[in-house]
Amino acid sequence: MNKAELISHLADKVGITKKQAEDVVEALVEVITNTLKAGGEVTIAGFGAFTAKTRKGRMGVNPQDTSKPLEILPVTVAKFKAGKGLKEALKHIHETRGVAPAETPTPSPETSTQ
Repeated sequence: MNKAELISHLADKVGITKKQAEDVVEALVEVITNTLKAGGEVTIAGFGAFTAKTRKGRMGVNPQDTSKPLEILPVTVAKFKAGKGLKEALKHIHETRGVAPAETPTPSPETSTQ
């Protein structure tokens, strides 16, 4: 689902115009972004938590000349940790779709070697 589809679904679900739904989505993204930039965390109970983490700098290998080291600078990245409600909803996705989870096949006695 892309942003336009999200806005359309949100407008239908809540009973607001698409413009109002777009404003809500834009405001949500802005609030989350600004909070993470300020070093904060955004937690939505049952859904998950957005945080900003700083990856340490390190020495890497230059892909164009593997004999030369390349300094990789520290960088701040966004992280999302799924909440309990979201995890539970996805855990049972196979049951609601009627798809059994993949199982490891057990060899039949006729095909086993002795």
